[in-house]
Amino acid sequence: MSKKILAVTMAMAFMASTAVISFAASVKCEVKSVSGSTVTLDCGNKAKKLKVGSKVKVKAAKKKAIEGC
Repeated sequence: MSKKILAVTMAMAFMASTAVISFAASVKCEVKSVSGSTVTLDCGNKAKKLKVGSKVKVKAAKKKAIEGC
């Protein structure tokens, strides 16, 4: 009996974790302005994927190293 309960619990945990991952949206945007602690982004028509009040994670684009003499 306890093996069945454990199996059902594990299946529910797996389904819940995949559901949370599917809500994350990946959108590439361009910074339009920075004023103090406020950043304005232009995401074009992909802004529909974002919702007001949701937390976002922003990464700066990696700059390539300039090599030469």
